[in-house]
Amino acid sequence: MNRVRARILRRGAGAVVALGLLMGVTACDGGGSESSAAGRPQRGGTLSYGSVQQPQCLDPGFAPDTATGLIDRNIFDSLVSVGADGTTDPWLASGWKISANGRSYTFELRAGVTFQDGTPFTAKAVKATLDHAVDPKTKSLNAASLLSAYKGSTVLGSRSVRVDLTRPDAALLTSLGSPYLGIQAPGSLRGKPCLKPVGTGPFSFASWTPNKELVLKRNDAYQWAPPGTAHTGPAHLDGIRYQFVADDTARFGALTSGQLDVIENVPASNVKTLESSDTATFHKTDSPGQVYGLRLNSTRGPFTDERVRLAFMDSLDLDGLVKSVYFGQYERAWSPLSPVTRGYDASLEDSWRKDTARAARLLDEAGWTTRDTAGYRTKDGKRLTVHWRTGAQLDRDQRGTVAQGIQADAKKAGFDLRYETEDTGTFAKNILSGNLDIWAGSNQRLDPDILRSSFASYATLRKGGGNIFGLKNSRLDSLLDGAASTTDWKVRAKNYAEVQQYVVRHGLQVPVLVPANLLAAQKKVHGVTFNPDSTLRFYDLWLG
Repeated sequence: MNRVRARILRRGAGAVVALGLLMGVTACDGGGSESSAAGRPQRGGTLSYGSVQQPQCLDPGFAPDTATGLIDRNIFDSLVSVGADGTTDPWLASGWKISANGRSYTFELRAGVTFQDGTPFTAKAVKATLDHAVDPKTKSLNAASLLSAYKGSTVLGSRSVRVDLTRPDAALLTSLGSPYLGIQAPGSLRGKPCLKPVGTGPFSFASWTPNKELVLKRNDAYQWAPPGTAHTGPAHLDGIRYQFVADDTARFGALTSGQLDVIENVPASNVKTLESSDTATFHKTDSPGQVYGLRLNSTRGPFTDERVRLAFMDSLDLDGLVKSVYFGQYERAWSPLSPVTRGYDASLEDSWRKDTARAARLLDEAGWTTRDTAGYRTKDGKRLTVHWRTGAQLDRDQRGTVAQGIQADAKKAGFDLRYETEDTGTFAKNILSGNLDIWAGSNQRLDPDILRSSFASYATLRKGGGNIFGLKNSRLDSLLDGAASTTDWKVRAKNYAEVQQYVVRHGLQVPVLVPANLLAAQKKVHGVTFNPDSTLRFYDLWLG
């Protein structure tokens, strides 16, 4: 199958930051309908969607997880629409002007738009949404990092607003196209945006039964769909019922028995069954942003030594592991960025593979020259032990099986790799304290600026970033800030390529696999396409 190109708790103390990291990111963008022979779209019916996870909060300014983004994209619209190639077009903003110094964006807003509570969409809503995202009281886990250069907004009129920055930010428009900066009704921000969100989107919030389901209903007033959609006006579906089924077998069984119309995270072992099915269809597309990889803690423990980090990388047979676990449905990764992300550095492909001899040499050079009776490397009487902690919610998509394979390979090289699944509270504490040597995850975003969230010195957890281990690297900071401060794509691409090369060649991250959205739908579900942010586009779906 050819790859389809993609562009795709609790609120309070720092523990919430760590909770955001538990949610993981795997969603993708296709861009085409599965069939033109399905006939004329029909209106009506509620679609049942089987989700692996449920959101912790529906406030896009607070929550960072994919489950929230998937749902919120239907509730909230954005100022701009981001295309598959990274270009931006008007959406709730009818147009914008950028100041000569790149530090001010003046947006003119679309007329006639209303929120789902009947209040008009105005410049005050834009200001309220952006201010809310960066307000320390919101304790944003993602949106604030998208607005890292945000200085403030000035309402110039009911349909005109100026956004001021502390520095130029070439990724601002892409960030404003994210569901995590979807425009919220000012009244809802003064209420309970986590539980009762109000936006301008094609569906409005109806109900939420924790650990069971969340229901949206069609917004019949909707007339402002973004570019790239298959129709205009209200959505075809009467509503969407998100049902939370974490178990892969149960979720797949619910699809095949007709209890669910669409499911996400199809187990790779079930794909062949779907491809020959008379009742269901299979859809696959790779995800943009950061791949699923292992971030190595260079600030404490054995991985402070670059030679040990590189030896760990050299000990792993990722080609064989990814292929055997996922039956070819996921690709082995080479870079921190997915191949479908603009700015991906293809020169890293095939640049490193398992090299047992080099791993042994590097460990010898680092002083880990002896082995104990269990076969693990030792130095000064201390075993070469590294801790890979994970939360229970991250053990999905057979990632636990991947971890076991990595653990077995590392053991042969002499690493005592301890893969430890912990409850949410314990895992959150260990993340916040930096008490782990490996953190595994992925992060979707259309712009390569996502690298800044993970590797810039200032993108710490407490500032809504993803720099888990508090890495401080002046070279990376210079490259990332330089890329963010210019609109010259050649400069940006060069900088991002250097960042990818630096991260891999210095062993700061081990890219493992390219996340993909493996989706299955009953054949009665038509119009299956994907948003540019890689989530399923529910707006165009219809039931035949």
